[in-house]
Amino acid sequence: MVGKVTITVYGADQICASCVGAPGSKDTYDWLQAAIGRKYVVDHIDYEYIDIDNPPTVEKHQQFVERIIKEDLFYPVVLVNDKLVAEGIPKLKTIYQELDRNEIHLQSN
Repeated sequence: MVGKVTITVYGADQICASCVGAPGSKDTYDWLQAAIGRKYVVDHIDYEYIDIDNPPTVEKHQQFVERIIKEDLFYPVVLVNDKLVAEGIPKLKTIYQELDRNEIHLQSN
């Protein structure tokens, strides 16, 4: 049975200092939704964007933002069901592998 998958993107309006020339976090968030939607049936995928400069008052998000700062992670940071799968410039292959592990169905052509 297919479960529900949540893809969380942590990012900021300002581009990560180590990621100059890369797309911004919100652009990456939009791009991921489009790319995933072309390959997978998205009925079981939820997306959330968390602004690391103004995180919601949800403890898991606040704790992860602290981790991003403490460990100097490159953002955007992408999680699939709370598993870190990408930071900085995400690679679709890695994200797709995690969606496959979660048994998300491919689009049928």
